[in-house]
Amino acid sequence: MKKKLLYSICSLVMACAVASCDYLDIVPDGTPTEKDAFANQGTTEGYLYSCYGFIPNNGNTQSAIDFLSGDEVVTAFESDPFAAFSQGTYTAISPHMSYWDELMGGMRYCYTLINNVDGVPGMSKKMASDYKAQAKFLIGYFYYLLIQSYGPVIIVKGVEDVNVPIDKFKARAPMSECVDFAANMLDEAAKDLPPTRDGDEYGLATSVAAKTLKAKLLVMAASPLFNGYAPHKNIKNADGVFLFEQKFDQSKWDRAYEACQEAVRMAEKSGFALYRAVPGTNVNAPEPADMTQRSLRFAIIDKGNLSETIWGNTKGQSNNDIQAKSAPYAQGDKGRFALNAIAPTLAMMERFYTDKGLPLDEDPSFPGRKDWWKVVDAPAGCSYAEGKVPAFVCHRDPRMYAWTTFENGYYEIAGDKPEGSNYDKKYRRGKAEGKIVMKMMIGEPSGRGANLNTLRNNNYSPSGFLNKRLVDPLKPASSPKINYIHPYLTMADLYLLAAEAAVEVNKLGEAKTYLDKIRSRAGLPSVDDAWAHAAHPDKANGKDGMREIVRQERLIEMYMLNQNFWDLRRWLMAERCMGKAPDGVNILADNIDAWWKPTQVQVSRAFTAPTNYLMPIPQEEIKKNPKIVQNPGY
Repeated sequence: MKKKLLYSICSLVMACAVASCDYLDIVPDGTPTEKDAFANQGTTEGYLYSCYGFIPNNGNTQSAIDFLSGDEVVTAFESDPFAAFSQGTYTAISPHMSYWDELMGGMRYCYTLINNVDGVPGMSKKMASDYKAQAKFLIGYFYYLLIQSYGPVIIVKGVEDVNVPIDKFKARAPMSECVDFAANMLDEAAKDLPPTRDGDEYGLATSVAAKTLKAKLLVMAASPLFNGYAPHKNIKNADGVFLFEQKFDQSKWDRAYEACQEAVRMAEKSGFALYRAVPGTNVNAPEPADMTQRSLRFAIIDKGNLSETIWGNTKGQSNNDIQAKSAPYAQGDKGRFALNAIAPTLAMMERFYTDKGLPLDEDPSFPGRKDWWKVVDAPAGCSYAEGKVPAFVCHRDPRMYAWTTFENGYYEIAGDKPEGSNYDKKYRRGKAEGKIVMKMMIGEPSGRGANLNTLRNNNYSPSGFLNKRLVDPLKPASSPKINYIHPYLTMADLYLLAAEAAVEVNKLGEAKTYLDKIRSRAGLPSVDDAWAHAAHPDKANGKDGMREIVRQERLIEMYMLNQNFWDLRRWLMAERCMGKAPDGVNILADNIDAWWKPTQVQVSRAFTAPTNYLMPIPQEEIKKNPKIVQNPGY
């Protein structure tokens, strides 16, 4: 079965998906029919790709609901569509971006393929089974996305009759039924999918992806938002049936734990593992030279080693996606892909551990909060900065240095040619060493302006910190990107889900084992070794304390991987974390002492509880189907 990487067919697939969303509903004379779509193996393959075309592009910085909308970053692009979700301006009448109608349409495509693929001339039984399994996987994935966004949804078990009378329309099903349906669909898919795919088939559904997604689905369903604590749990559908769980159900965590165990076993058996940089690889990128930071920086983006990515987005990036928007600022034509505008928040920077593997307020060796902003000399020979820096950024989690930077911190990135606007001339170090020293104050190369009278309205860091994660160290200012596979599911994600579930079934030692895999790759001591020296060492020995430890580890490790937006919701923490403008440092300062002053970023943020814990069902869909009950508050 010849398949092309979706890089080359993405535009065609999406055009097909958008243009033909309704062509199976109403087929005028002389237009394509189902018979045409499944006339032979080639047309059927194209139809399968159209099913994949409905997957939201999670690596798109403009339109992805969850990429830049959490509390981990703030950007200079507050007018882009995604910003409506952090600003709280989305409504049922104007949802900005909605999964509801798009993914329901995608499921119709998938069911149509399932119904027709066995009759395709010349297609082997094995290939037909694989195609059907892929379609079932996509249905399960679409349901996962819908449940994550809206809670209970309508269960669709096949191609519905478009002429069905309104009184026969379906209502939203209870949460447990929706979760069971999606989980069963993923189990069915896994039976006929291979554990891995490579070459031309990379990016298509696998059994490991199906089992991992099932585990992720069940952990979500067991989480507070959906398991007895939901602030909207009293909502009923049109026939009076409660849509949400009315009380906490421990069996949901038991089920999630078992699903995580199954997924971990299958993934490890199939060769998936946390990425580790290998000496002698990626030799054209001399930095980061520190092997721990190198492992962290190249994880996900090293296309020569995709062992960590269980399932990834092969659509590629646009010219103004994460790499261009994160690269240090450069002026002129040669700097048009160096926009300096994806900025970790101060909350995110505080979240990273100390180098002892402890939260800042738990490490007795780390300065107290009142001394965080005392300006000191960066430790001689350190791998992350030079010159004057605050105590706050010294002796920290290697992930902070691998994935973020700051004034006088290093940014590992390619220099440009000697002429024009480039890193070599405007920043210290540069091309010869494969890194630059960030200069972000007013009057400096990455500052917001030459002075307070020339401030840029975009292409600046709103917080005074800058993102490095997902940016290839070989990307120059004059080039938009070096394509990578943006992940849907990773091994790190799975280990963290397994740790979370283990805590909730009181297997604390097992939870620590999973966390220690993550921490070891990050160059940190084990949970037990670290917490033995903490201000409150007993925290790591109880369920409540370990729950908090797991959550912080997840918020750190999954930084910039589309999880923060949803995790804060399912843990019922979004109201506290996302309902106010984030803090950064004083980006209008022109001297180092004034720069390191915590300052609220001038952006609009709103999170209304309980309303914003779920997305609004588009009002147009409710008009079409009066049996659909809207989520509270919309």
